[in-house]
Amino acid sequence: MKAAPFTYHRPESVKEAVDMLAEYGEDAKILAGGQSLVPMLAMRLTHFDNLIDISRIEELRSIDLVDGAVRVAAGTPHSFVGMDDEAAESVPLLTLATPHIGHFQIRTRGTLGGAIAHADPAAEYAAVALALDAQMDVVSSTGFRQIAATDFFTGLWETSLAPGEMLTAVHFPVWGGRSGFALEEFARRHGDFAIAGAAVAVELDDDDRVSRCGIGLLGLGSTPLRGSAAETAVTGRPVDEISAEEVGRLALSGLEDIPSDLQGSATYRAKVGATMVARAWSGAITEARDA
Repeated sequence: MKAAPFTYHRPESVKEAVDMLAEYGEDAKILAGGQSLVPMLAMRLTHFDNLIDISRIEELRSIDLVDGAVRVAAGTPHSFVGMDDEAAESVPLLTLATPHIGHFQIRTRGTLGGAIAHADPAAEYAAVALALDAQMDVVSSTGFRQIAATDFFTGLWETSLAPGEMLTAVHFPVWGGRSGFALEEFARRHGDFAIAGAAVAVELDDDDRVSRCGIGLLGLGSTPLRGSAAETAVTGRPVDEISAEEVGRLALSGLEDIPSDLQGSATYRAKVGATMVARAWSGAITEARDA
């Protein structure tokens, strides 16, 4: 199949892009890397009269350390994120997540902002954003605001972006001290969307108590999720009293809409998800203890 007809626009700045969004309203859609949107258009799962291509706006391609966080501009390709030294040193979860995203062709064309704004429940960068309490920079023709990652994802392929708003950057906080990070996921084949997975960040104090914990879940709901129950349960406890299996079980407690499809039943996904959380927890704890 081919996409239905549309008008193609290529703005040269963020201001021009958001002005176009304001002008065309609900008939417009931002096109970044196109690795998710273009297939959906080709299969006619969605349609927009106007596509606004932001892929060549230079101000949307950068990675910088700003006020204790790594700021990744929304148009930065996955491959740039995966190879960036600042990201690797300051936010290791970004570097760990990148190889799991599709294949190298997708990582070359796809963008971090596009992946997060698409809000796929199995998206690695979305899980990282949740685990680290990232902040989203959002711009419209009328102003600027920030949205916390926990408030950004609202449903299947849905976000809290208002009509006319565009995601321009994501701020990933730098965790200091004795911190450890790990990402684990299970897919049928490398490059496929994960059946289930988890991104885990842990910080220990000098007494080996968990001072901070973040758990982002992949493929376990209709939207990217946090393992909030596990985060709350482990914070403040001595790490030696916490088993990986307990963390895996708690991370999935309370989840009510685990998908059931051709890739596996809800029960199967839950078991895989708990295992992925447990493995990621173990890896993150080992790293934190060695820090």
